[in-house]
Amino acid sequence: MDTNTDLLNDFFAKDQIRMGRGALLTHTPHPTPLDFDFDRVEGMLLGLAIGDALGNTTEGQNPSQRSAHYGEIHDYLPNHYAGGRAVGLPSDDSQMAFWTLEQWLADGKLDPERLAQRFCSERIFGIGKSVKEFVVNVKSGQPWYDSGPASAGNGALMRIAPVLVPHLSTGTPALWADVALATMLTHNDRAALSSSLAFSAMLWELLQMTAPPEPLWWVEYYVSLARDLEGEETVYRPRGGAYTDYAGPLWRFVDTYVRAAYQQGVPALEACNAWYSGAYLLETVPSVLIILMHYADNPETALIRAVNDTRDNDTVGAIVGAAVGALHGRRGLPERWIKNLLGRTGAADDGQLFRLLAQTRERL
Repeated sequence: MDTNTDLLNDFFAKDQIRMGRGALLTHTPHPTPLDFDFDRVEGMLLGLAIGDALGNTTEGQNPSQRSAHYGEIHDYLPNHYAGGRAVGLPSDDSQMAFWTLEQWLADGKLDPERLAQRFCSERIFGIGKSVKEFVVNVKSGQPWYDSGPASAGNGALMRIAPVLVPHLSTGTPALWADVALATMLTHNDRAALSSSLAFSAMLWELLQMTAPPEPLWWVEYYVSLARDLEGEETVYRPRGGAYTDYAGPLWRFVDTYVRAAYQQGVPALEACNAWYSGAYLLETVPSVLIILMHYADNPETALIRAVNDTRDNDTVGAIVGAAVGALHGRRGLPERWIKNLLGRTGAADDGQLFRLLAQTRERL
C-alpha cells in the first residue's frame, strides 16, 4: 500500500477494522496559520505528561479512598522510582505517547508496523490488559493489524495526541488515517476508534482557538464526530454506578448523560462517581468531557479535578491535560509542574521528553 489512507481503505474493504466510514474521514482540517505558535503543541504534549504524572501514584483508587489517604492532590507525590522525591514520572500513558512522537521523528511518518515494534521493545509501566494482549500477539508473530484486541479500554485514546503533530503544517485527511491505524494497532473497537478520531479532531480545533469553547461544545462536537464512526448498533453497558440499565453506543451515553449532568448542575465528582470513572471508555470519555465542560478555562483546576475526582486518574489526567494544554499552551501550565517533571519515557532516561519536544520544534 502506498499510504496509510490506502491501507485504511483496504482494511475497510476487507472488514478488518471495526468502525464506520464516518464523514470525518474525508474532512480536510483547516490548516494551521503561518504564525502558529509551537507553544500550543508543547502545551498539548506537556499537559498529557503532567496529567499522567500527577495521577499515576494513586491510579485505581476511588476518589473517596484517595482523599482520605492523601487529601486534595495539587502536586506530584513522592515516588519510590525516584528515590522518594516528589517529581513527575511516566506511566504507560506518556510513555506510549512520547514513543509515538519519537518514532515519527525517526521515520518521518506514522509507520504502524514500526510503531508496533517500538511498543514491544521496552518495559511499559502500568501496562493495561489490552496492550499486554497486543504485545503478546506481536511477539508471537501476528501482523500488527491483527494484534489489537476488540477492546473498549482507554489505552489508545490516552496516547493519541502526538499523531496530530506531523500534520500541523499540511492539514489533510491523511491525519484521520494515521489516527485510525494508531488506534487499531492496540484497540480494534468501535468506541476506541471513534473516540480517538473525535478527540483528535477536537484537539485540532483547540490548538487554534483563541478562547475556551462554550461548555456544551464538548458534548455536541464529540457526538457530531463520533456518531457515524461508531454507529448506531454498538452495545456497551456500564460496569456499575447509577446507569446500569443503559445499553448502547458510547456517543449516545455521552449525549444523554453527560449533557444532562452539566445542564442539571451536577458537580464533576458526583457525575464521575455516577458512571464510575475507570479505564473503560464508557467511563473515561464522559469523565474527561464533564471535567472539561466545567474547568477548561483553567488548566490547573482542570488537572487537579481530573486527578482527584476520577478512578483512572492518570489517564483521565493525561487526556484532560492534552486538551487544556492545546487550548492554553505551555505558558498556561503551572511552571512548578513542568520544572518537577523528570521527562522520562523509560526507566532512567531523564530529560528525554524535553529532548523530543526540542527535536519536534526543529522539525516543524
